[in-house]
Amino acid sequence: MSLADQIFVDMCRDIIDNGVSTEGEKVRPKWEDGTSAYTIKKFGVVNRYDLSKEFPAITLRRTAIKSCTNEMLWIWQKKSNNIHDLKSTVWDEWADETGSIGKAYGYQMGVKHQYKEGMMDQVDRVIYDLKHNPFSRRIMTNIYVHQDLSEMHLYPCAYSMTFNVTTRPGSDKLVLNAILNQRSQDVLAANNWNVCQYAVLMHMLAQVCDMEVGELVHVIADAHIYDRHIPLVQELIEREQHPAPDFWINPEITDFYQFTEDDIRLDNYVTGPQITNIPIAV
Repeated sequence: MSLADQIFVDMCRDIIDNGVSTEGEKVRPKWEDGTSAYTIKKFGVVNRYDLSKEFPAITLRRTAIKSCTNEMLWIWQKKSNNIHDLKSTVWDEWADETGSIGKAYGYQMGVKHQYKEGMMDQVDRVIYDLKHNPFSRRIMTNIYVHQDLSEMHLYPCAYSMTFNVTTRPGSDKLVLNAILNQRSQDVLAANNWNVCQYAVLMHMLAQVCDMEVGELVHVIADAHIYDRHIPLVQELIEREQHPAPDFWINPEITDFYQFTEDDIRLDNYVTGPQITNIPIAV
């Protein structure tokens, strides 16, 4: 069975059984009817996924791999902050009349900085270092820029990636590992979506840098389940689990900026039914 399923189930059970409720507290999110959206939460959740063993898409319900990859590329490849460059509608409620989400996400990835090697943005710096300084302990991105927070329509949730390269006995290729730091996560709506996005990113970066994938470590400061999501989560984690899908990535691509969502695929992906009309707190 899928290790990603078991990680997800264990996390959800721990939050429900041992988490702390925010009911009655002053909280920012609201439901569409204007009532406060309370959560039950755990602080400091850490999940580890060995990408060399399986692709971490849960099978309890289907994760839309092409849509989540398109959103990841919108941020990391297009470096866009405009929803008109995105194929899904997940950001529509945070966009202004021009489609902009402000100085958030892709905007920050595209800002160029001066290095001794020249001007580079954060993505290009990561790729440069993975190719030229793979054992550096300074390969990371950070889009939680305090001077620009007032001009972001939504503060970044997944805000930092730290890359670390190791070796593997018996292999002549280096191994790419990463830590994804997230300040806050709606577990039902976004957990596996984010895990799959950054797993795909690691596969893409490893391929263009001639490496193998290793561990993705996902650190969530505030992992929460909204009050109206609890029955949905309880039903979800009791479902039958299936083997992890097979991950395919187009082996012809050697330039990160040439990837599209059509260059990745999940084969033999057997899942439970989708959960529709999940209420989203804003």
